[in-house]
Order: sequence, then structure tokens, then C-alpha cells
Amino acid sequence: MFVIVRALTYATLFVGLLLIYVPTRVLSWSGIVRPTAIEGPQIAGLIVGSTGAAVALWCVFAFASIGRGTPAPFDPPRRLVTRGPYRFVRNPMYIGAGLALAGATLFYESVSLLAYGGMFLIASHVFVVWYEEPALRRMFGSEYETYRRRVRRWRPRM
Repeated sequence: MFVIVRALTYATLFVGLLLIYVPTRVLSWSGIVRPTAIEGPQIAGLIVGSTGAAVALWCVFAFASIGRGTPAPFDPPRRLVTRGPYRFVRNPMYIGAGLALAGATLFYESVSLLAYGGMFLIASHVFVVWYEEPALRRMFGSEYETYRRRVRRWRPRM
């Protein structure tokens, strides 16, 4: 139970900072306000953003229930998580976060949020390649190497 509380706490801090606070600041700095009417782009944004949030939440629960850890680098899963969304792609949490940002971009029709989302995805890729993957190799050895060969980093296999 405590691992779920830890995972939700860290996920809330991550979501609060990178997916709510910073995008809110970006919108404020660019002078964009909430649309007065809900039309096609806003509905699409809600659908895409909700899908991204659901994927990210699924990942948090997979880390806690299967891996007995959290998404935070300082409190990682104790077991390699290869089930749930991780059976399709190695980094579904970043994909979920990216979809949430894409949803906000559509909802607000904001080029500034689009730029922030692009920077988020580039930073995520760099973090995954330079930190996460080497750390996973050290922690899980051949089990991770087998998983890495079977499951792609960003695109699911068809």
C-alpha cells in the first residue's frame, strides 16, 4: 500500500510541475486564455489529453503493483516492469505525458504549448537514452537486454 502512496505522490509532483504548472505559465506568457466555446479542437484535445493521462496513470500503477517502485529515478521499481503498457512500448509514461501535452495544445490551439511539448519529448528522449537505459542495464542486466530486443523504445510493433 505504501508503494502506491509513494508512486502517486511522485507522479502528482511530476504531473503538477511538467504537465500543469509549466504549461500554465507558457499559456500565461503567450497571452492565451481558455477558449470561450468548446468546438472541434477542444473536443479533440480533451480526448487526446484524457487518453494520455490514462496511459500515464496506468504506468504509475504498473510501477507500483508489478515493479514495487515508483516513476521517480531516486525510487525506481525493484523488478523490471514488462507487463501492462510496457509490453507494447518501453516508454509509455513519456508517451502518455506527451499525449496529455498534445491534448492541451489542441484544446488551447497554442503554438507555444506545441513548442513546449516538442521540447518535453526531446528532453525525454535524451533522458531515456543517456540515463534510464544505462541504469536499467545495470539494475536488471540480461533481463532488460532481452526486453529491450523484444520491445521498441517509442513505437509499438505491429
